[in-house]
Amino acid sequence: MPDLDPIIHQPVRLQIMAALTTLPGDAQMEFVALRKMLSLTDGNLSVHLRKLEDAGYVRVDKAFVGRKPRTFITATPAGRAAFDAHVQALQAIIQRPGPHAS
Repeated sequence: MPDLDPIIHQPVRLQIMAALTTLPGDAQMEFVALRKMLSLTDGNLSVHLRKLEDAGYVRVDKAFVGRKPRTFITATPAGRAAFDAHVQALQAIIQRPGPHAS
């Protein structure tokens, strides 16, 4: 059976990576937009982003836009590769014949 990535496999982190990897190249998504998209609290999203950041799957950049602090998240090349491998592993599991296949 293919190996699933335990970092990405957690449902919220899977959703985060799915949202970020749909962006082109190294495009960023703002923290608030990601939070709203996934219906998460600030704290919940922060904890999951930290786990992904520690694994090298996302980069978190903080900046000021005008006078307001903003946080932007980007999927790293390593994160994109890990997500692609995870999706391929899931597809292999789904496509595998069941125990009663002839």
